Amino acid sequence: MTLPASKASDPRSIAGLPGGSTLLATTQQQISRAAANLNLDPAIVAELQHADREIMVMAPVKMDSGEWKYFLGYRVQHNNALGPYKGGLRYSPNVDFAEVRALAALMTWKCALLGIPFGGAKGGIQVDPRQLSDDELYRLTKEYTRRLLPNIGEHVDIPAPDMNTSDREMAWIVEEAGRQLNRPVPGIVTGKPLSHGGNPGRKEATGNGIGTVTVELLKRFGKAPAESVVAIQGFGNVGRHTALYLAKQGCIITGLSDISGGIYKADGLDIAAIDAHVATGKLLDTYQEPGVEHIDNAQLLRLSVDVLIPAALENQITTDVVTDLKARSIVEAANGPTTLAAQDELARRGIPVVPDILANAGGVCVSYFEWLANTSDVTWTLESTRTELAKTMYNTFQTVRERSQATGRDLRSAAYEIALQRVAKAMEERKEGRKAAE
Repeated sequence: MTLPASKASDPRSIAGLPGGSTLLATTQQQISRAAANLNLDPAIVAELQHADREIMVMAPVKMDSGEWKYFLGYRVQHNNALGPYKGGLRYSPNVDFAEVRALAALMTWKCALLGIPFGGAKGGIQVDPRQLSDDELYRLTKEYTRRLLPNIGEHVDIPAPDMNTSDREMAWIVEEAGRQLNRPVPGIVTGKPLSHGGNPGRKEATGNGIGTVTVELLKRFGKAPAESVVAIQGFGNVGRHTALYLAKQGCIITGLSDISGGIYKADGLDIAAIDAHVATGKLLDTYQEPGVEHIDNAQLLRLSVDVLIPAALENQITTDVVTDLKARSIVEAANGPTTLAAQDELARRGIPVVPDILANAGGVCVSYFEWLANTSDVTWTLESTRTELAKTMYNTFQTVRERSQATGRDLRSAAYEIALQRVAKAMEERKEGRKAAE
């Protein structure tokens, strides 16, 4: 097979806009379009285009050298009409308000679409975690937590792991918040280690959820997993567990990539061997297997596959990519991986896209299970977690597909309409309640 030619592009900047600004503009446009289809109250739509609260903190950290450095931290609380704010905490040098605003709004729609009683939030610290020692990251996380309290809490705002954070950072937050509040607060974050009140199956949840909707999408094509070809951009926690799930279902995964580059094998990669290779701390550019070709990101996005799964950064699927696209469908594992213009072109061409607010919602679904366990008498096993996650993702996919068929609009439009309708209804009911109390 001749692989498509490489096309260089900057994944963080589209049409002169930083990645976060582009994602924010795209997210706001989605709201406007869904609201127009639903004929919603303009006042509610205007409110939903802005966050309820935006917080910025300056976190001083004493470095191992004795020097003091200062790091900007953000938390955006978009909407809590359906329940406490909920969303991840990421560590990245690219974090800014535009990015966090967009991601917080996406969390609102994600939770509403799944029927989870949470609102949307997102947070981040402007830092390259690779440049800090574990002790420095520990002190930074603790300081961010201290400065964010009391704006986070079990029934206020519940962070979770995100880009470059994990159960380790969540454990640090639980410990510091408990110390500051002088009481145990396991429900203040989700995605914790089991020893700190975490839920079994949380790490794999987003990937398993993506895998579930991918298999359901393939069924709509009349294809069994064993005869389906998939490519996945990104092999972090999300991409890795997606690949493991789909490989277990029998899918032929021909392409994978990470920050070092990509690999391709026409008759399917050995996912178990690749997982073992990466588990040692190595990247894909050092992986060798008979028949494997090393490719770049642009080539991976243009592979001929049944399903392309972007599971890396936002703004990866541009109109240039769509022009050369050979994938039969796309499942958005990353947040905002497709630019607005590319979304429109995909819809025009009739290429099915499972949107991010549905595809990658498995993480927040299991976060909800964890929060329930922390704040009530409900307990979850790995088996019950996997069963309920699969049921929730399947039912939501069916609901979105049915609305898409009824309206004649694409899956993304259907998903946003369902989510927006639910949030708007809750906002209207809340306003009516306030009027009645006056």
